[in-house]
Formats: sequence, C-alpha cells, structure tokens
Amino acid sequence: MFCEYDLHNHSTASDGTLTPSSLVQMAADAGVRVLALTDHDSTEGVPEAVEAAARLDIHLIAGAEISVTWQRQTVHIVALNLDIDCGVLQEGLKSLRQRRDRRAEEISRRLEKSGIPDALEGARSFSDGRLISRTHFARYLAKIGAASDERAVFKHFLVNGKPGHVAGQWASLGEAVGWIREAGGQAVVAHPARYRMTRTKLRRLLADFVEVGGVGLEVVSGSHSKDEAFTMARHAEDFGLLASAGSDFHTPENPWIALGRLPLLPDGCAPVWQDWGLALESPIRAMSV
Repeated sequence: MFCEYDLHNHSTASDGTLTPSSLVQMAADAGVRVLALTDHDSTEGVPEAVEAAARLDIHLIAGAEISVTWQRQTVHIVALNLDIDCGVLQEGLKSLRQRRDRRAEEISRRLEKSGIPDALEGARSFSDGRLISRTHFARYLAKIGAASDERAVFKHFLVNGKPGHVAGQWASLGEAVGWIREAGGQAVVAHPARYRMTRTKLRRLLADFVEVGGVGLEVVSGSHSKDEAFTMARHAEDFGLLASAGSDFHTPENPWIALGRLPLLPDGCAPVWQDWGLALESPIRAMSV
C-alpha cells in the first residue's frame, strides 16, 4: 500500500524536467491524490499546476522549497499551503533567486578556470531561464562528457573542495519560517537524513526550527531508507512535529523514488495534512492559491 500524498516535487520552474502540468498529469496517472509543487525558491509554476489539477482528480498544494543556511550548512525547508500572492514571501524568494544568479555566475567562472568554458550558457540550456541551479550545471557537464553522469559531476566538480563549488549564503532559519508563516503556510524540514548530521546536531536544528515556528518534519522521503523514516518519526514525536511525506521528484529519468510509490507514514505519526479537511473522494480542491 502506498501513500496518496506526495508533498515534495519539482518542475521546470526550478530544476525539474517536467512542466508543472506534465508533473500533475504524471502524479494523477500514478495514483497520487494530493500533490505539492515545491520548486526551489519559487512558486512560479503553481498557477499552471493548479490549472492542470482542476482537470484531474487530484488536490494541488501550493508550495516551495526554501534554501536556508543554518550553522554554516545548507538545509531546505518545504513550505506547504502557501498564499502565493503574499508580498513578504515573494520578496524573500526573489532575494534567494538573486543569490542563485550570483552563485551561478561564480560557478561558471570557476569552471572556466578549470578548462570548461561557457558553463553558464550550457546550464541555461537546461533551464527555462527563471532559475539556474547546480543541477542544471550537472546536466550540462554530463552532456559534454566532463563526467559520466550527473552524480559524478557533483562528486568531481560541484561539492566542497572541487573546482566548481561555491558555498551558498541563503536565508536564515527564522527568515524562511517567517516568510512561510506570513503566507499562511506550514514549514517542514525537508529530507533530514540527507544532511548527514550527527544525532545531536540534527536535534539542535529541530529545536531551533520549532523555536522559530516550524511545524513539520519530512519523515518519509524518496531519499530515506525505511530505518531512517522510523528514526525521523521518533524525532518528530519528540519535538511535537507533524510528519510529512515527499518523493523529492525531479525527473522520470532519475527520480529518488517514482511518483505514487511513497510508503505510508510509520504508525503513530501525526500527519501534516491532518487538519487540512481534505476528503479524497470529493472533487478537486486547489488549495491556498
């Protein structure tokens, strides 16, 4: 049995390879009933996704995945049920996209020094032009044969200590959660096991997150093992956090996990959707747009 909720997904509005409408169609075909579009530092794909969802038996949640710097480490906060017309939210996301633009230019300069010219233009060829991420650079470098695949590109070019690594300077935890709350949304720590933090450090992050108004933890993730999901369920219970589930889907060619194939939340979790009032047998309801 699989979870009917998938609350962490990406489209061409950030670094996914499917348009928002194609993503919604794929999710509906896979049996997902509640889908969140959570592009990096952007809600630009939400209107198109809402329009597509209105034609299908699927509930669309307006969201974003917000980049945060916490104790000199990048973490991601998934925002759910956003009012995308909130000015405070949009100004915050705009500032992060501007930082992304500056980082992309610096990545390109460093790659050129390492013998790879025109990397920024190459990365743009894999983007719709609104946002350039490291994933776009990885796709371009894999295409030109600089490494065998995107994972190898990250390993050899884009991580700490490698030629194209540029540390991001993002929003603070308090800023990001504040923007989400201003927009009427819920803040969720994304894929916590991926950060490879010690147990002590992760619990410091969660304590700080709760202190600034965060409410959820991504317990089930496309990048979590079964054991990691159970560990995160215990952390969620300890900190009074609601449990979320998201595949972190980017592309059919290389998904963390296929849409519609997320396992159920572990027993005892309080779902982040528990107060949303959704009746899955009812007609489509596009939320918080």
